[in-house]
Amino acid sequence: MTLLLAHISDLHLDEGTRATERATHALNHLTQLSRRPDALLVTGDVAHTPATARYHQAAHLLDLPFPVLTCPGSHDDRAALRQHLLGLAPTTGPLNQLHHLNGTAVLVCDSTTPGREGGHLRPSTLMWINHTLQELPENTPALLALHHPPARVHHPLADHLRLDNAQDLAGLLRAHPRVAGILVGHAHTGGATTFAGRPLLLAPALIRSAPMPWDSEHTAAMDQPPGVAFHLLDDEHRLTTHFRALV
Repeated sequence: MTLLLAHISDLHLDEGTRATERATHALNHLTQLSRRPDALLVTGDVAHTPATARYHQAAHLLDLPFPVLTCPGSHDDRAALRQHLLGLAPTTGPLNQLHHLNGTAVLVCDSTTPGREGGHLRPSTLMWINHTLQELPENTPALLALHHPPARVHHPLADHLRLDNAQDLAGLLRAHPRVAGILVGHAHTGGATTFAGRPLLLAPALIRSAPMPWDSEHTAAMDQPPGVAFHLLDDEHRLTTHFRALV
């Protein structure tokens, strides 16, 4: 059975109305599709500042008729996200989660370090990824999701703040051909490249777009519509992605 996974990122909910309106527009679109996604993946920066009220707001917005998978971003607070969005104990360690969807394992990984905007996978997270992939049933495909891209996306800001130990992840993936792709956010632009021989797919940001250097000298485009990525993983474990601007 083909897995249909909707993917958004970087809501940056704050005290203003703009972020709320753009998130509401995107989420309403998903609930009105002729085929609803099997799940929604949110790859971090749910809140712009880690106030409790922002996670209560996110919990309301993300109360959807299908599962929602969320990893923290560099603006998020792990404990607050755990408690007020996911309903978990407010511990401060890395937030790593395994979800099973239509015969696919989705590993939602924590690439954040409190107080830093750049990405890093702690040894405990790398061990968790390796052990989780080893324990999956034979022929079960897997997707990895995290906030920070592990490869260059050719945007100066995103590349400066990408995953700083990508070589550790690449080495781990060599032992796990079941991983069909890596899904990330943080770059504020939809895009596709490869990493460790796998598709690396970036979700557009809801709050604003990041123009590429050949588009504009500005670092943020506030007038572009929010976007969503749709990932389809078929019975042959082939991953196809479509990007949609939600005008």
